[in-house]
Amino acid sequence: MNFAQLLFPDFSLILCGYLLCRHTALNRSVWSPVEALVYYFLFPVLLFHSIIKSPLDLGAASRLMGAGWALGLAGIALAYALPHVPLLGRWINRRDHASSAQVAFRFNSFIGLALADRLAGPQGLQLIAMLIGVCVPLMNVGAVWPMARHAERGFAGELLRNPLIIGTLSGLLANLLGFTLPVWLEPSFSRIGAASLALGLMAAGAGMQFGALARAKTLATALLLIRHLALPLVALGLATLFRLSAVETTILLAFSALPTASSCYVLATRMGYDGAYVGGLVTLSTLLGTLSLPFALGVLR
Repeated sequence: MNFAQLLFPDFSLILCGYLLCRHTALNRSVWSPVEALVYYFLFPVLLFHSIIKSPLDLGAASRLMGAGWALGLAGIALAYALPHVPLLGRWINRRDHASSAQVAFRFNSFIGLALADRLAGPQGLQLIAMLIGVCVPLMNVGAVWPMARHAERGFAGELLRNPLIIGTLSGLLANLLGFTLPVWLEPSFSRIGAASLALGLMAAGAGMQFGALARAKTLATALLLIRHLALPLVALGLATLFRLSAVETTILLAFSALPTASSCYVLATRMGYDGAYVGGLVTLSTLLGTLSLPFALGVLR
């Protein structure tokens, strides 16, 4: 499989967003509202639609869901452990760690959904939508908890207002209750989904920034090693442990090697932390995805 060709459409949109933001009149003043539109409306609608599109068989999907949760918990545990690692911990600023720990375990769902469709068609799309559905609440709890604790903000309130949690949980509930969209609404939801993927990838490119990475290099290196090396290796072990099928293993490996979520920057900024540093990590993670995805899908698989 030619992974460069497989990944090119997604990363070309990221590059397009970067170039438009840096070299045209479509600067940050344009892309900040686009990020908000994607984060608060387009992407939650896409998650909801992807999850309810086909009935979920929780019995058949339970092993993949269990592997996804185990992978998420492993990433959260590794990220949280960094300040307590002998020798390493004294080089890590606790406030920087609180805002950036999320980079190690959160994932870019835009790239994941686009990639799964090309890897395994509609089946792959539903499998990764299900993984997103069960993992987004866990990942957001892991992301919000240290920031809410350090900033002394309401933890439960931050979670209840999170649009990704609202979209995924409502989609899972609707699916389990047997709700289906009326036929006349399907085209609208499909177009919103397509728009969210394209705009989300371009907004990720527009938000790329490198300057803030000059400080806290030890923390940045540790977090990105977890995201792009440790988690794919953990996923390979979990695929064997949970006896996943070939398609499920492919989707889990792709899921484990995705770049971190572009919304890490939005969440850190909204909660009063150094968004520039987190944005730099998101940028570097997006670039490292061009290496970790071929490693997971081409070497480990």
